[in-house]
Parts: sequence; C-alpha cells; structure tokens
Amino acid sequence: MKDLNDLLNDKDVKIIDVRTEEEFIEGHIKDSINIPLHEISDRIDELRTMQPMILCCRSGQRSGRAVDFLRSHGFEDLCNGGGWLELADLNP
Repeated sequence: MKDLNDLLNDKDVKIIDVRTEEEFIEGHIKDSINIPLHEISDRIDELRTMQPMILCCRSGQRSGRAVDFLRSHGFEDLCNGGGWLELADLNP
C-alpha cells in the first residue's frame, strides 16, 4: 500500500472528494472528483478504474470511512487524504 506522500507524487492519482455536492460546490481541489460518501457503494466499479486515489472530505472522517469500505472490497491503491483544505496545501 502506498502512503499519502507516494500517492501525491503519482501523476496518475485521482483525488476523490466524498463531501456532499453542496459542500463540493462551495470549494474543492482543482481536478478533484466529487463522489459523495452515500454514493460510494453504488459506484465501486467506476472507482476501480480510478486507482490510484486519495480520498478527502471536510475533516477526514468521511473519507476514512470510504477508504475502510473500499479496502474491504479489495481496493489497495488508495489512502485517506484527510480534510480537503489541508490536502490542497500539500498538492498545490
């Protein structure tokens, strides 16, 4: 499994923001993809094509739940990036 720093340096990494659409519209990381937490289970096949990925939300709690769920379904090339604002500071 890669850690956050490894994934940030991967040119193919996708940033998945699991906040609600309303939260995402208020601000987000450029080129990130909004897939709200409640849609994760319905979009597993789509998410498999997006690896490697970093998941984020407002604080890291929802993205942590999404990472745990995806790992339980065989995903390995992903990590919890925590809050999107902090992640944005690491990924200018």
